[in-house]
Amino acid sequence: MDPSRSDPVSDAAFLARNAVECLPAGGLEAKLASAGREGRPLRVKLGLDPTAPDIHLGHTVVLQKLREFQDRGHRVVLIVGDYTARVGDPSGRSSTRPVLSGADIDANAETYREQADKVLLDDPDLLEVRFNGEWLDMPAEDLFALARVATVAQILEREDFGRRFAAREPISVLEMLYPLLQGYDSVAIDADVELGGTDQTFNLLLGRDVQRSYGKPEQVVLTMPILPGTDGVEKMSKSLGNHIGVTEAPEEMYGKTLSVPDKALAAWYELLLGQHPPDGVGPRDAKRALARAIVARFHSDEAAIAAEEHFDRVFVRHEAPEAMPEVSPTPEAGLVHLPALLADAFGVSRSDARRQLGQGAVKLDGEALDGQAVDVPAERIDGRVLQMGKRRFVRVRITAPSS
Repeated sequence: MDPSRSDPVSDAAFLARNAVECLPAGGLEAKLASAGREGRPLRVKLGLDPTAPDIHLGHTVVLQKLREFQDRGHRVVLIVGDYTARVGDPSGRSSTRPVLSGADIDANAETYREQADKVLLDDPDLLEVRFNGEWLDMPAEDLFALARVATVAQILEREDFGRRFAAREPISVLEMLYPLLQGYDSVAIDADVELGGTDQTFNLLLGRDVQRSYGKPEQVVLTMPILPGTDGVEKMSKSLGNHIGVTEAPEEMYGKTLSVPDKALAAWYELLLGQHPPDGVGPRDAKRALARAIVARFHSDEAAIAAEEHFDRVFVRHEAPEAMPEVSPTPEAGLVHLPALLADAFGVSRSDARRQLGQGAVKLDGEALDGQAVDVPAERIDGRVLQMGKRRFVRVRITAPSS
């Protein structure tokens, strides 16, 4: 779509339709109208800090909004925060973030462009990927000038900073610089619009102040709802371990989606699929439909079907999966001690392994093992599938003892 020929009123209404806030009021319509008169696309910014290797489903809520701007001919500027990640975004934090090494950050950053392409159009006219180390590796004099833009009192207006300050919890000077550094990104790339989650509202609005202080037009701020994680309580976050990465294997993606609590189903459907859960369908089947749709989106329809079959085979019918880890015990006098093998294979204690054996919870190729026979001939288990409980499988490959 040619943005110079679009209708600013209808476009603004569509692009802001599922946002939490679009600030200032009427700002997006005005930006669209101004860009149309100038015959140029909007520059729409999103910053992601590579604090972990994965872009997760929570990120895709905002990425999908960026895609809508692309579909209308506007240029998305994806900023990989290789320098802001060295500071650590304090948004929503009750403590200082752990410091990652520069090597870890750089390694993570290299994966982000490929992962973002799973949602965004990889078109040089519609996508620009930048690393903020390009401009944030600045002389001290320039950093001092940026630091003068905001006061300490203004920074402490942030809810998380204010709460930590009142509780006498540590707040580093570096953390307080983060919103200013993020705002300077908008200066460096001439952002017309910046997107983020609702936890980013303070940072995004401060970006307008930073732009104004540098004589730049102020950006429009568009905040999107936050996807709850697989626990259904906290926001999806890599640091909380309740996330699903967009590059995770189909089986992992499918299985993790089924673990989402019933109370979070409506939010997942709305934010990831743009629709309500199907009417007249119970939570179990609604989750399965959601899991299939998510796997199909990031992999393929075929992968979604295979992931569901894998889940049913392993977790419903309790059959051995097609692929599984292998263990290679070394027999002594031609015998393998089962408690030791189970401890190594499944990460349990030997006493727990004995208990599982005694309860008939350990099977060999689907047949329960005698709980009294803790030493078995090596040839009996070589190449066969050892199962503990309903969902844990390994294949045994006997290692010949060294001579």
